[in-house]
Amino acid sequence: MRWSIDLGRFGGITVRLHVTFLLFLAWIAIANYVAGGVRAAAGALALILGIFGSVLLHEFGHALAARRYGIRTPDITLLPIGGVARLERLPEGPAAELVVALAGPLVNVVIAAVLYVVLRVFGGSAPMSDASLVGGNLAAQLLATNVWLVLFNLLPAFPMDGGRVLRAVLAAWLGRSRATQVAAAVGQAFAFVFVLAGFFFNPMLIFIGLFIYVAADSEASTAALRDLVESVPVTDVMVTDVRPLHLGAPLSEAVELLLRGSQKEFPIVDGLGRVVGILCREDMIRALRTHGPEVPVAQVMQADVPVVLWTEMLRNVFPHMMAGQYPALPVVDGSGTLVGLLTRENLAEVLMVHSAMTDGGRRGAPA
Repeated sequence: MRWSIDLGRFGGITVRLHVTFLLFLAWIAIANYVAGGVRAAAGALALILGIFGSVLLHEFGHALAARRYGIRTPDITLLPIGGVARLERLPEGPAAELVVALAGPLVNVVIAAVLYVVLRVFGGSAPMSDASLVGGNLAAQLLATNVWLVLFNLLPAFPMDGGRVLRAVLAAWLGRSRATQVAAAVGQAFAFVFVLAGFFFNPMLIFIGLFIYVAADSEASTAALRDLVESVPVTDVMVTDVRPLHLGAPLSEAVELLLRGSQKEFPIVDGLGRVVGILCREDMIRALRTHGPEVPVAQVMQADVPVVLWTEMLRNVFPHMMAGQYPALPVVDGSGTLVGLLTRENLAEVLMVHSAMTDGGRRGAPA
């Protein structure tokens, strides 16, 4: 995700902090400092950091559960609205999705249970009493927050975990596609309730409702796209008129090809013709500014780009393309020779054509 700062890798997962989170912390600190001085600002920051520590562990719960099913999580990004664990693909089957969806809230249950025991053993008042919460007991406030995170996340509405739990349960009877549509509709109904409640109670509920509505709509749209690509082979989508670049070629050669043709992404091959990376237009412009035209493309390309076998179905490649990590994916034959390129632009065009043909077929069908 753009505008993010890497905090390091933990368990093979890169943890990132979005810059808006730092702005959020600054706003919290200033607002509380104005209201109550340094002590209030420090207390508020400690609580916010504790909450986002819980959110980070929640996302690691999802990531580690997904790993059990062979699904990698390249990164987790912390935003002011919460955390986002970017799974390489969705779990296959209702049971796997159920486990991955419940793993996050289960982490918050464990955190809440540990804090409850600590407060019962070492605290004075009851852990969830008004005296503990209002009195500024950080552990009690974190306990209450983790309980709230569990309850909120289990609402049967996308993008919360409860929406995915609902889809997993429904998918056992309705199939994944229909289950997604039903779960998205339930999520949008919850969004309407939140917006309505926001007019009478807390305006923040309006923003939460709008966020839920957009996320549910996005989930439904993504599911529809997956249905479209279910039976489409990669060879129907890939661009075949592709000019690769040799590993030792200067950047100026790539720029010349870019200006003379319509190709925007260039596979980089070694002496044996094997794909070792990819160079896109944005990489070229950036490299021209920082390195000049004579730098070898090997120094400025994106390395370790996954290659796609030409026998693959698009449904297996679709998650990689939707994740947006790579501008294009090289397609190779059984010997590893480059035969085409799968780009997001071409994928979008093919999906639009298939969608139009499907809609036209429905309208043209006899009543």
